[in-house]
Amino acid sequence: MEQALRTMLTMQDRMNTRVHPDWIGQQFAWYRALWIECAELIEHYGYKWWKKQSPELEQVQLEVIDIWHFGLSALFASGDSIDTMAANIAAEVGEFQPAGLGVREATEALALHALQSKGFSPARFWELMLASGLDFERLYSAYVGKNVLNFFRQDHGYQDGSYQKLWQGREDNEHLVEVLAALDSNSPDFADSVYAALQARYPGTVVTARA
Repeated sequence: MEQALRTMLTMQDRMNTRVHPDWIGQQFAWYRALWIECAELIEHYGYKWWKKQSPELEQVQLEVIDIWHFGLSALFASGDSIDTMAANIAAEVGEFQPAGLGVREATEALALHALQSKGFSPARFWELMLASGLDFERLYSAYVGKNVLNFFRQDHGYQDGSYQKLWQGREDNEHLVEVLAALDSNSPDFADSVYAALQARYPGTVVTARA
């Protein structure tokens, strides 16, 4: 687990650095992005008792992955090394005893902690991850895939508006799901393989190597 956590923390640092070279020094309010994502998750799960609603579980899980991105980013405020952060996360979730909360309750607990501490609780996130039907292996695969897609978007004109989000009538996220299903997440070159597969599908001008 620690190796996978180190990989994800390193990838998050790379992505944030791509957006702003001094992203840690800027002290962005990652906790705020986190709790707002929690609110969006509840929208997908449903909370209106006065009308019929069915949980959109796939969308809920996508929001969980987005929350993980912001949570990892928030942890860098500690000033700890990536190795230390990975060890701390592994230790915290290793001692974690699930309370069996439902999706709404687990989301609220995580959001409340973020608002009160302006930080991120891996243990509370773990409760939400399990409540949403994810496990660590799926979290890792989906995180790496989304991170690579974010880099792919940047490489192909996301900031200047030239990026094409629809490929053959489907959004890039849908293509990503198919790519991830066809690859081995345990492979040491998993991230590079995801990027190459996206590049092979993209209809526009592509780069020949990852930045």
